[in-house]
Amino acid sequence: MKHEFEILYKDYFPRIYAFLYKLTENRDLTEELTQETFYQAFVSFYRFRGDSDVFTWLASIAKHTYYRYLRKNKHHLESISAETLMEYYAHETTEHLEDTIERQFLLEAAKKALLSLPKKYQDVTILRVYADMSYAQIGDALHISENSARVIYYRAKKMMTEAIKNEHEL
Repeated sequence: MKHEFEILYKDYFPRIYAFLYKLTENRDLTEELTQETFYQAFVSFYRFRGDSDVFTWLASIAKHTYYRYLRKNKHHLESISAETLMEYYAHETTEHLEDTIERQFLLEAAKKALLSLPKKYQDVTILRVYADMSYAQIGDALHISENSARVIYYRAKKMMTEAIKNEHEL
């Protein structure tokens, strides 16, 4: 089992890392959550029945690991992080600071809108946007039909757009 899991780790680490990085936008936190995801997967590897794709199973564990982190740390949205400003000055870019701040502001507003959605809408949206899963894979992961995943995602996008428009008067 250990050898099989090492292969799984090597094969899926980059995708799980990328998935979590899209959620956190913080390399250190992403590394920590990715390690925790694979630890949780290792501990529960014997329960994996193969009903879904391995990536779907790992992404589900990663999503729950991220949610646990948010609950534990009562992570609240901030206007702009110091890390974003440091990255702006550390990299040569043609983007103006105002554009960087505006982009960060919109990303934070989108995250806030996402976290305000009902849980099943959050789950579908996270798996679709951040894990880049097909509707069929989402359906498998969440035990819903492919069409339900498609409808929920469409409704979630509408709800998020309205929430952002109402909050920020866009």
